[in-house]
Amino acid sequence: MKDSLIKFWHAHSETIIALGYNFILAIAILVASSLIARAIRKAIQNTNTKLKKFDATLIPIFSTVVSYAVYAIGGVFILDIFGVNTASLIALVGAAGLAVGLALKDTLSNIAAGIMLLILRPFKSGDFNEFGSTQGTVKEINLFTTVLETIDGLYIASPNSVLWGSNIKNFTRNGKRRMDIVVGISYSDSIDHAFKILQAVAEKEARLMTEPAPQVMVASMADSAVNVQLRAWATNENYWSAYWDLNKKVKESIEAAGLTIPFPQRTLHVVSEQILLTEKGKLRSD
Repeated sequence: MKDSLIKFWHAHSETIIALGYNFILAIAILVASSLIARAIRKAIQNTNTKLKKFDATLIPIFSTVVSYAVYAIGGVFILDIFGVNTASLIALVGAAGLAVGLALKDTLSNIAAGIMLLILRPFKSGDFNEFGSTQGTVKEINLFTTVLETIDGLYIASPNSVLWGSNIKNFTRNGKRRMDIVVGISYSDSIDHAFKILQAVAEKEARLMTEPAPQVMVASMADSAVNVQLRAWATNENYWSAYWDLNKKVKESIEAAGLTIPFPQRTLHVVSEQILLTEKGKLRSD
């Protein structure tokens, strides 16, 4: 047995040493790829923490893609060490990738849309968005889906391609929103008096922004009322609380000033049967 091993070693020693060297080199490349990938991921996270360049929810996607790219390059080097024709392999992988891409075009479209959302950043985590018939606060942006939470606490995972193919309305992005408060007054009431009341209500509300300044105008001439509108701006944090309170204050102030908030009205003309018969007789005689 010992003699057989010695003979085998003498016959194949160069090959064994070369394979061992290649294995050690492959392990070294694998370890180096792992260290480089980890260092790049950490660098991306640290840089984003300082510069705030990307949304925090997008950093895992970006760092994962970069890590996979480093491992792929390391794998090509390892295959080249063992004599594998990497050019043919890359061509084969490209052909296979094309076939897989055609089979998974919808999935890949979500990835492409996720990358575009990552680059253009129409919204970030914590923004309140509307697209199509869906509204919600963005909680997480993944490679395939975007996770939102609706106003009533529902969980929605929407494919990235759906968001990218829709008009995205971001309520948070600009930091402020305009509220439109409409109240109806009677046609017999003074419009100027109503303007003064709404302007006074706006001036007393500290949560409203002074620039742009609040505006008061006639919104429309409805069937049974003149609709007067108060337009005012507030920051996102104060918007809803100010909106709800102003609706209450406007109603109370209008009524306290003696103005009327009319109910919808319809005028009916009742004609008796005798009058109808008389009119028919006149028409016949004519």
